[in-house]
Amino acid sequence: MAFEDLLEDPVIQKYLHELVGPKGMPVAAAPPDGEVTDEELAEELGLELNDVRRALFILYENDLASYRRLRDEDSGWLTYLWTFEYDKIPEQLEEEMYRLLDGLEERRQYERDNEFYLCEHCGIRFEFGEAMEFGFECPECGNQIDAMENTRLVTAMEERIDELRDELNVETEAEA
Repeated sequence: MAFEDLLEDPVIQKYLHELVGPKGMPVAAAPPDGEVTDEELAEELGLELNDVRRALFILYENDLASYRRLRDEDSGWLTYLWTFEYDKIPEQLEEEMYRLLDGLEERRQYERDNEFYLCEHCGIRFEFGEAMEFGFECPECGNQIDAMENTRLVTAMEERIDELRDELNVETEAEA
């Protein structure tokens, strides 16, 4: 997929934005063809050099940019020539989706396996054991804590898990 096609995808735009933040987004959204220096990018985009360097380093840490160093023979200065490697984004997004799926499945199991109590006044949630320890009274305000129904939360998680499984073409537990 070409840079331009990748960058038009809202999911990929959001992914890049979450990586580099608003100050780094102009850098991430304007990958040049071939190599470029951080100074050239800063000048071309009208950005602070430190913001450009920060964005480039984040992209580098996430395998979305690479660099090679050149040493100036006369001055001894190092110049970094950056190359953007966005062809890895779809694969990284898929890995991210698998991590999200695993996390949601763990959390769903936790929600299913535990009984919760809630202090309506403070909004603090307790597992059954904690609620019992506190005599079913909130340690913050002293109000009674009541059993909390989490069925809607579990159902919402199950819907999101099903969506992710569909997107990733992963069998559901019932199919496995």
